[in-house]
Amino acid sequence: MRALQQSSLTGPGDLRLITDAPVPKPGPGEAVIRVVAAGVNFVDISQAHGTFAGGPQPPYLAGIEGAGEVTAVGEGVTGLEVGTHVVGVSIGGGAFAEYMLLPAAAAVPVPPGWTDEQALGLLVNWPTALAALKPLGGVVAGQTVLIHAAAGGTGQAAVTIAKHYGATVIATASLGKHEAVRALGADHVVDSRSSDLAADVLRLTGGAGVDVVLESVGGATLDVSLAAAKRVTGRVVVYGLAGGEAAITNWDLVYKHQVHVIGLNIGILIQAAPHIFGELMGELFGLIAAGVLGPGQPTTYELAEGPKALADLEARATVGKLALRL
Repeated sequence: MRALQQSSLTGPGDLRLITDAPVPKPGPGEAVIRVVAAGVNFVDISQAHGTFAGGPQPPYLAGIEGAGEVTAVGEGVTGLEVGTHVVGVSIGGGAFAEYMLLPAAAAVPVPPGWTDEQALGLLVNWPTALAALKPLGGVVAGQTVLIHAAAGGTGQAAVTIAKHYGATVIATASLGKHEAVRALGADHVVDSRSSDLAADVLRLTGGAGVDVVLESVGGATLDVSLAAAKRVTGRVVVYGLAGGEAAITNWDLVYKHQVHVIGLNIGILIQAAPHIFGELMGELFGLIAAGVLGPGQPTTYELAEGPKALADLEARATVGKLALRL
């Protein structure tokens, strides 16, 4: 089968199209799908650089998120029939291929009336945004939320969900993406490349700071997030490091930034707190049923263009969700 194979840990530039990858077979608790579309995520970039903890070792078939038709199920799998269209995630990779092996528990049906492509994000971007805002961030109506990388797949979902729950949204994005973020309902959009981003946010809040920060950038932006959060009660939910690692010390938390710092990894949340993830997905499907969240409209690339899609994402030259079409 055709697939994109990552041949090194030096970045997605070493992603290669191969045509002789074996079609996977399901073991106990697993399912195989014929991939129609695969989501492109920052996790894929992190794995390609070897910075994703516990990530696969090269050579490996890349891609963690796929959507398509179930073609086979393994022993013990119930409630997932051959022919069903699902979207699923496997941290071990394999989505950038014609067929993908999935843990059956990590696959959910594509909502009625949606295409497989439109369902991408349902298990990665949207639950991450909702988890960061609600059970971890504890946002309630009337509070103010700062959302970094608001033009991305998770950022866009976060803006929509935060507005639905009555929050004031301050979003960051590069200048060329401001209109797309405003169209989602953000109350304020700030240039993510501002020379003093924390001061910009503090000005918008009368110096008080924000109640919740959704931090997916890392690097120097983490210090911005800590400085922009309200003292004592502010929560900074960290779920990404697209801009690199950052250091924070106990001295910082005692004398400089007296805020709550909360780490979020949606894969670990699924494993360690499945009851919370179940509640999240129930709430998410409620938002879909209410029309708050609708079918996604990803920017699509052909499978052979996978290296370009990852390069565009890494350069932050994109808006919204990206997908590879099989």
